[in-house]
Amino acid sequence: MLEVVVQRGGNVAAQRFQSWRSLVAAGGGGTDVERMTRVNEFFNRQIAFGDDPVIWGQPDYWATLLETLGLGRGDCEDFVIAKYFTLRLVGVAPEKLRLVYVRARTGTGDVASAQAHMVLAYYAQPDAEPLVLDNLISEIRPASRRPDLSPVFSFNNEGVFTGAPGKGDVKIGGIGRLSRWEDLLKRARAEGFE
Repeated sequence: MLEVVVQRGGNVAAQRFQSWRSLVAAGGGGTDVERMTRVNEFFNRQIAFGDDPVIWGQPDYWATLLETLGLGRGDCEDFVIAKYFTLRLVGVAPEKLRLVYVRARTGTGDVASAQAHMVLAYYAQPDAEPLVLDNLISEIRPASRRPDLSPVFSFNNEGVFTGAPGKGDVKIGGIGRLSRWEDLLKRARAEGFE
């Protein structure tokens, strides 16, 4: 894994990877919320935001965890993907996590607009209000405290869903319905992640 990261970003990337390994090694202790806080803070501090056309030379690319660690840059999907895989490594149950495609309102009043964005949601119980991990707002907040976000759909390794878990969510298909996610999972497996 270290070799893949160093190929992307040299010695600085190697240091970032070692910090990540320390996070994972120490990350299994505490509650899910404590683990999420450590992981969320790590990525929000270590990774700089950047757009795919600048980073990857293409309009939309979903980077693996190692690609993001290697370059030290990523867009919202890359932050979410890195957090998702890391949280799974530190013991957060995958069925409690969903990657959520949202419309995020930016600005206020007459200049407010909505843009595509992705966040990570954590559900302590299937019918619980989710906690939202985001690269725009570092504080992990309940969804009710994020009125700027309008969910469109969510997904994880189990499939693609509309609605919220426990509140009438509907599985609209397997991961094959989301080709970027399916492709990312194949690349992540090749890097040693499940």
